Amino acid sequence: MKTGFFRRLVSLLAVTVFSCNALAEQVQVAVAANFTAPLQAIAAEFEKDTGHSVVASFGATGQLYAQIQNGAPFEVFFSADESTPAKLDSEGLGVSGSRFTYAVGSLVLWSAKPGYLDGSDAALKANQYRHLAIADPKTAPYGLAATQVLDKLGLTDAVQGKLVTGQSIAKALHFIATGNAELGFVALSQVYQDGQLSSGSAWIVPAELHSPIKQDALILKQGEHNPAAAAFIDYLKGEKAAAIIQSYGYTL
Repeated sequence: MKTGFFRRLVSLLAVTVFSCNALAEQVQVAVAANFTAPLQAIAAEFEKDTGHSVVASFGATGQLYAQIQNGAPFEVFFSADESTPAKLDSEGLGVSGSRFTYAVGSLVLWSAKPGYLDGSDAALKANQYRHLAIADPKTAPYGLAATQVLDKLGLTDAVQGKLVTGQSIAKALHFIATGNAELGFVALSQVYQDGQLSSGSAWIVPAELHSPIKQDALILKQGEHNPAAAAFIDYLKGEKAAAIIQSYGYTL
């Protein structure tokens, strides 16, 4: 009698596991480089909570946009601005009504050297460095914001010969972290977590020195009928994801 009960229990568990696996889906997401760490943390929680899996590709917003236009198999897009998802919407490549602002980013002037920056723009204005790293303003919204800051501070001409430009904000960070540039403009989320800098020294750029960095996401046409795509967008709007996003210095 006990043997029969355990056999039925094992069979029931096997059916339950099979059903859960059958319902689990995979979602392909394109993600602006500044959101790499938060996305990875959120995706891990999403997979644990839902069973769905996330396959992410990271890069500059402009580069990802070009890939989407050329038919890359992305189903959800996390941009570093609001204009690129709006453009995809207008071009018929996004699912109508799915676009929303998932985070507002902060720009930071960062140096890998502790004490190099004193929490102000003094070192930037002193212009005693050899190289200043930024992301390509043509493809990376944080790079565009950096050029706006330099313009507002009247430093554009003075630093022109010192700029080291990365294809994405991740590349700009690499230049600074490896010492190829003494300092540079990156996303706060790349060097900050849980209320403090992960390393080095920094000046968090006042928001009034550049256009707001509103970061929008949307479901792409290729993900319109994938339940995991809709589930991931819904998850981004939840409390658990919000806490992770804010822990990296974004506002909502």
